[in-house]
Amino acid sequence: MTAPPPSEAPPPPRRPLTPLSNVAIEALVPRLRGRTPIDPSTLLLSVLVPVYNEERTIRVIIEQIRATPIRTEIICVNDCSTDGSREILDRLHEAGHIQVLVHKERNEGKGAAIRTALQRSRGNVVIVQDADLEYDPADWSQMLDPILEGKADAVFGSRFLGGPHRVLYFWHSVGNGLLTMVSNMFTNLNLTDMETCYKAIRGDLARSLALTADRFGFEPEVTARLAQAGARIWEVPISYSGRTYAEGKKIGWRDGVAAFWHIVRFNLIRPVTQRTPGADS
Repeated sequence: MTAPPPSEAPPPPRRPLTPLSNVAIEALVPRLRGRTPIDPSTLLLSVLVPVYNEERTIRVIIEQIRATPIRTEIICVNDCSTDGSREILDRLHEAGHIQVLVHKERNEGKGAAIRTALQRSRGNVVIVQDADLEYDPADWSQMLDPILEGKADAVFGSRFLGGPHRVLYFWHSVGNGLLTMVSNMFTNLNLTDMETCYKAIRGDLARSLALTADRFGFEPEVTARLAQAGARIWEVPISYSGRTYAEGKKIGWRDGVAAFWHIVRFNLIRPVTQRTPGADS
């Protein structure tokens, strides 16, 4: 004879939800009120494309940009290329595939090219796009979401948050980690990839920053200036297809060493000409 199954104990009564206290509400409301969403239907993304000797890839990256469903204005700055980049850019501009094209008569560096493009931008969001195919415009959507939702003023696309990436140089990753750590020590941010090219920034804020770096000092400088402006910064994972030096990679160990100096300089010396965001709108 089998024993009867034990009776199931009744579930414990649910605790009633505790109403938010006045203190909790007061702490929450400013965070919600602080959101500044952008209507996606009004989004104009200014794509800042510095170009130096990229005749093999410039057509492809422009096609990739144009293939995105985002309304863009493409601003290319040819930093006195010595290959066929100038002629290719001229043809793309004449075909209407590039909205703004600037040819520099002498090579001034990536940072100077980005500043030139930024000065000519009109978008309510801007993003830097290298012409070397290392970064994929397909990642833009997840980068733009925090800005469109009003949660962020700038979004960094991190190559070290788990996105797919090409396996390349160990010491490059070590150097990037050290530079990011030193930058974080000065800015009090907890970024994982300060040196990433992919930085999407609200247009009025980006145009208000006092930027001066000419070469690869742009990355630590814009990070320092955003921190000094009190910008709300988010990070999202992106894919990364790094290229080898044989494939045309330009940044080297000297630029890495110089970046340490840029981090110290731009964080200790604050700009005196930084404008109020929106003043040029």
